[in-house]
Amino acid sequence: MTITRRQFGKISALALMAGGLAALPRVSLASNPTGKRLHGLSAFGELRYPADYKQFGYVNPNAPKGGVLNFSVPNWGYNQNPQTFDTLNSFVLKGNAPPRMELCFDTLMTAPADEASAIYGSVAETVEISEDRNTYTFHLRSEPRWHDGTPLTAYDVAFSYDLLKKEGHPQLALSLNNLDKAEALDDRTIVLAFNGQQSDRAILAIAIMPILSKAFYTENSFTDSTMITPLTSGAYTVKRLSAGNFIEYERVADYWAKDMPFSVGLGNFDTIRIEFYRDRQAAFEAFKKGKVTFREEFTSKTWATEYDFPAMKEGRAVQKLFPAEKVPSFQGWAVNRRLEKFKDNRTVQAVGLCFDFEWTNKNFFYDSYSRTHSFFMGSELQAEGKPSPEELALLDPLRDQLDPSVFEQAYLQPASNGSGRDRTRLREASKLLKEAGWVQKGRALVDKNGKPFTIEFLIRSPTFERILGKFVANLKLIGVEATIRLVDPAQYRSRLDSYDFDITGVGRSYGATPTKDALEKLFGSQFAKTNGNANYPGLENPAVDALIAKVGTAKSREELTVILKALDRVLRSTHSWIPNWYSANHRVAYWDMFGYPEKKPDYAFPVELYWWFDTEKAAAIGKG
Repeated sequence: MTITRRQFGKISALALMAGGLAALPRVSLASNPTGKRLHGLSAFGELRYPADYKQFGYVNPNAPKGGVLNFSVPNWGYNQNPQTFDTLNSFVLKGNAPPRMELCFDTLMTAPADEASAIYGSVAETVEISEDRNTYTFHLRSEPRWHDGTPLTAYDVAFSYDLLKKEGHPQLALSLNNLDKAEALDDRTIVLAFNGQQSDRAILAIAIMPILSKAFYTENSFTDSTMITPLTSGAYTVKRLSAGNFIEYERVADYWAKDMPFSVGLGNFDTIRIEFYRDRQAAFEAFKKGKVTFREEFTSKTWATEYDFPAMKEGRAVQKLFPAEKVPSFQGWAVNRRLEKFKDNRTVQAVGLCFDFEWTNKNFFYDSYSRTHSFFMGSELQAEGKPSPEELALLDPLRDQLDPSVFEQAYLQPASNGSGRDRTRLREASKLLKEAGWVQKGRALVDKNGKPFTIEFLIRSPTFERILGKFVANLKLIGVEATIRLVDPAQYRSRLDSYDFDITGVGRSYGATPTKDALEKLFGSQFAKTNGNANYPGLENPAVDALIAKVGTAKSREELTVILKALDRVLRSTHSWIPNWYSANHRVAYWDMFGYPEKKPDYAFPVELYWWFDTEKAAAIGKG
């Protein structure tokens, strides 16, 4: 997601806040001591797990190994595509990779699912921070090895960071912009040296990037789309596949870290199989037949009315709600502000008024959703009411450059009368379009050159045709030539990466503690024109950049919260996204053949890692 940035009134303020991180005191991970070997790093406060911890708290350390999980993936990243795949290289921009390729790769450190903004040593046993906090020295364990039996060394790690910085997917490469060098001092010591301009918490994301084999990628191109299985070292390896149809990841029985505390109780399935369906209904039918055994349902109508098939009635399959993660998230329609027709905020605001959430929620979603208002929905980071004194201290220097609404009650999406055709809202939309320079010519709206106002909604699933239908109809009522374009998954990914769209729907989660690097990729001006990034509206505003820069210097969770609330207010005032909806729960359906810990972790839901196959349950439902 990308949203607008506000502009500074004074050159000095811009220099200090947006570009001048080097002039600010370094507070990087200030709660973590320097000159000492550490088993973990934490953004704020103490680590939850001591150096001698036995396993993470959300796992069953006695979980049995075995069985198969055949599931439809609910999330993915980088160049991954849940509907098809044509390459096994998941860490570049080119091609469509299968989700969960990352399970095959190790990382220097790992992030637990039950702790916010903390990482613990995995390939690296310990890490040491330099006095100036710009250099991190990782001391590797002696055990790590590649699946061909050769040792994984610091030279592989150094090679990986260099390669990802030069040729990796932009979501990886851009995080490494401020990494000056990755140097292996010997087989088990790797030094990451930064230039001083990095975010204070950049290391939390960088230390969990995949480690690539130097030997393999010296002989094979990293940037090519290829179905050659790479040499990997993780808990899983590619077992079998049929391009675009399915992929199976096999648990590595002699995985070097299987008894390490960060692995105990995880990676329990012998096989993780992902089926690929281009059509949502086909995927659901596969679940009904038991071909797919775990599914997270994202279609309210299906959840409410279609889980009445025989296996569900007989108790062989189960519907269950699991609480959503305690992390901020956002879902909305990204409006491509690179296009001249969307330059004026009033135009985008008018388009948003044509979306009747209340009608859509009642008629399509069975009132199961709430309207999204904030860019940090579901967390304490969302702005509420009027700005606090602490927020005003950040916003006042920018007052002349901000919409006055920033200083009032936090902007909320106006509710409709639920009719699906709220004439008051449509009249307001027409008024805003007129103010923005659009002229009524017959039944059509045209710009000053007589060019009709057209909008194409880009989608990759037929499901959204139904949801967007009333939205499109309302736009046509006020003279906008609105259409829906359904494209295949590969074309959708390509058009999204190259920003070849008018409006498209996107959802994002930031992690428990949003970092400067992550926010820059979503909202930062420098990422507005680089293909493959998540700044989908393509807006450039130095004031938003300035607040994001402040995120990188926050010394406490409380200070970070104030900054993000201020940022939330400004992003809302720009009307560059049309917010959608959110749910407080995961809607999960599964065949009753699995075990899982009683309490779900707060910050992730990695079912494929911490659930397990229950042989007795499977036998009872005929799946043994």
